[in-house]
Formats: sequence, structure tokens, C-alpha cells
Amino acid sequence: MSVESKLCEEICDVGNSLYSRRYTVGSAGNISARMEDGWLITPTDACLGRLDPADIAKVGLDGQHLSGSRPSKTLALHRRIYEASPETKGVVHTHSTNLVALTLAGVWRPSDVLPPITPYYVMKVGHVPLIAYRRPGASEVADEVAKLAAEVRAVLLERSGPVVWEKSVSQASYALEELEETAALWLATGRSVEPLGDEAIAELCQTFGARW
Repeated sequence: MSVESKLCEEICDVGNSLYSRRYTVGSAGNISARMEDGWLITPTDACLGRLDPADIAKVGLDGQHLSGSRPSKTLALHRRIYEASPETKGVVHTHSTNLVALTLAGVWRPSDVLPPITPYYVMKVGHVPLIAYRRPGASEVADEVAKLAAEVRAVLLERSGPVVWEKSVSQASYALEELEETAALWLATGRSVEPLGDEAIAELCQTFGARW
């Protein structure tokens, strides 16, 4: 199986996993992967739970649509992340319920949407800034995220949901799941949990190489 075929299969497997556990619903969300000669991305308005590897869109380095169905309208956002973060190989965006609810109820801080309340949030996710609302697909969103892509591994789009990037599509999905579950915990406890202290966070960084 070629690298491209394996990546298409991975995108479909991750999409189905996220959809089956309601990390995304309907035709919301998109997933992409970097290749040496371009990118693979889910089709526009596709249901992540019903993806077909043959339909995954391939886009060349020049932005030309080469094969598969029409690429997601958020392609520009994904491309800007890849350009700003050379080590990134996969990007996942969902409209996860608890994270969207967090933007409606009020985030912890604009520069950190959630406090560091669990060690795995610190280790697997790190700082997540809020991106102010713009219409879906707006170029301003891609511009803002691109400025942050080398410093963090996720952002939260107001009223839309998280965008997470990592060294593979699967790793990006794992970080997204940790982010969504942390939001669920913080909302369930009335947004009153004390964050981990500086000493505890420093220990996580020293022991596990966490980025905080």
C-alpha cells in the first residue's frame, strides 16, 4: 500500500472514530495530512463518520485540486498551519460540543482557553489560545492561526471548535480528545477547579518534556 493510500485510510479511521463518539456531528469538521508533493484533506461538507478513501481530496503544492472530491473550504487554514509548522503532518478540526460550549460560556483566558487542571492536559495539549469569531473559511482566521502555529499545537475557534495539529493525523486526534475532555471536566465542575501549581507543572516539563 502506498503512503498516500495509508494516509487516506488513517484519515477515514480517525474521522469514523471521532464521529462515532460524537466529537463531531453531521458534516462538520475536517481532517488533513501532509505529503511530500502536497496535501490530503477531507471533502467539503463530508461526514467524518462516512468517509471513503477514494473521495479524500489531494491538493498539489501549488494548491491545485488533483484528485478525489472537492476539498474542504478550510483548506487555506490547514495549508497555513503546515507552512508555519514544518514538523506538522496532520491537522484535525471538529465542532466538539464542550469546546464550542466553552466559547459561549466564556473561556478561562483568551491566551489559555482552559486552566491546566490535569497533568495530561499539560503534557498532551499545552496552551490553547482563543481565535475571535469570523465566518467559516475567513482568511483572517488562517492569518491569525498561522502566527501561532509554531508556538502551540492547538487553537479554539470561537463558536466553531478546536483546530489541532501534530506529527500525524492520529496524534492530532488524541490531543483533540484530551482537549475536549478537559473542557468537559471544567464545565462539569462549574469552572471553579484550581489549576495545577507552578511547581507541579515544572515537574511535568522536566520529567516528561511537556511544553508549557
